[in-house]
Amino acid sequence: MDETKRGRFSALLPIGVFLILYLGLGITFEYILGIDMGFYSVPIVVTFLCAVLTGCIQNRALKLDQKLEIMAKGVGDKNILTMIFIFLAAGIFAGVVGQSSAESVAYFMLSLIPARFAVAVLFAVSCFVSTAMGTSCGTIALIVPISVAVSDASGFSLPLCVASVIGGAMFGDNLSFISDTTIAACNTQGCKMRDKFIANFRIALPAAIVTLAVILLVSFRADISGAVNGDYSLVELIPYIIVLIGGIAGINVFIVLIAGIVSGAVINIIFGQIGFTKLLGEMGTGASGMYETIMVTVLVSTLCGLMRAYGGFDALLWLIKKVFKGKRGGQIGIGILVTLMDIATANNTVAIVMAGPIAKEMSVDYGIEPKRSASLLDTFSCIIQGILPYGAQMLYAVGAVATLGKSVTAFEIIPFMFYPLFLLAATLIYIAVAGGKAKKENLDNAAVL
Repeated sequence: MDETKRGRFSALLPIGVFLILYLGLGITFEYILGIDMGFYSVPIVVTFLCAVLTGCIQNRALKLDQKLEIMAKGVGDKNILTMIFIFLAAGIFAGVVGQSSAESVAYFMLSLIPARFAVAVLFAVSCFVSTAMGTSCGTIALIVPISVAVSDASGFSLPLCVASVIGGAMFGDNLSFISDTTIAACNTQGCKMRDKFIANFRIALPAAIVTLAVILLVSFRADISGAVNGDYSLVELIPYIIVLIGGIAGINVFIVLIAGIVSGAVINIIFGQIGFTKLLGEMGTGASGMYETIMVTVLVSTLCGLMRAYGGFDALLWLIKKVFKGKRGGQIGIGILVTLMDIATANNTVAIVMAGPIAKEMSVDYGIEPKRSASLLDTFSCIIQGILPYGAQMLYAVGAVATLGKSVTAFEIIPFMFYPLFLLAATLIYIAVAGGKAKKENLDNAAVL
């Protein structure tokens, strides 16, 4: 990017409109009116539509037809279409595998491990389930009730048990091949999921190991007793294992998801878990669950097309280059960018979709490999999303506990959120140690992309 090309900061007005509407209504609903999950009562699709309309009103030098053509090019990008199709396939997979599979993983592990290690098992199981299912919220909804049972039976602190589940859920959200955050990060940066997984794994694994060690240390200091029991079926683990192995092996994500869907459907039908008609309904429900994510992706793509054409990206990149110097500085800049987007939207997928196109241009400008920029987008968004008191993950966890007649607040859980803290530390260390290194071929690929 030309150093003298400052662009137009006025082109970023649509983002300002979105943030004012979404944050303003969310804060009003959540903290002034006291509406449960107030932030998620705000229709994010409608607020993004208002932002797109603002962009259409701007720049009188272009006619409406020209603006529509710019927006159409933004949506018509191959990466955007790929992202949408993967979202749909991931939703169908989640609908097929259902609730019983995740519970089987948890109860199987708890049956093998002494009660003293129950919280560590909760963390490990949540890591596995979220990586296999590709959803942190789904993992939390399924495993938190089990964490309440662990707390009741063993005497472990309820906030500790719930925090361990949320931490494990964010581990998988960050790494899973079928997580919407991974899909968004890889497709906006133009890298293979396997490459991004390897880059992420080098950061996430040390953070997870340290988290597990801290949980075990806390567990040994607690006075516990009892055991947790529940029904499980090992055959229900097969779809998860297929997806994990296929993804790590680098098989095309569509093929991996189809294999997971087919195996899950066959197992459900053969073992009488669900009838064929109901199974089709669950597939439809899973796909429908991706509606909002897909619509946000479409609207953000059109919005980014307008802002780029108006000079908004040039303005933002000019400002970032004034603040952050060198390759390490560029990586920190990407992290701060997606973090601020996530704080504003309380949705890490939306934050990545919004920050992705800007991060893409930054990666070329700073010489950052696509796999690394994708990893940074996903990792930083998961770090902040895991500890947001008004984030979906925290709200789902608190709500799941409440449905069982128990009570816990986000601010009681946050002090035990070890994983996001260690993930942040691991990420900053990685940037400091290896952030300035790059293979020449990777830089060439980044420039081409």
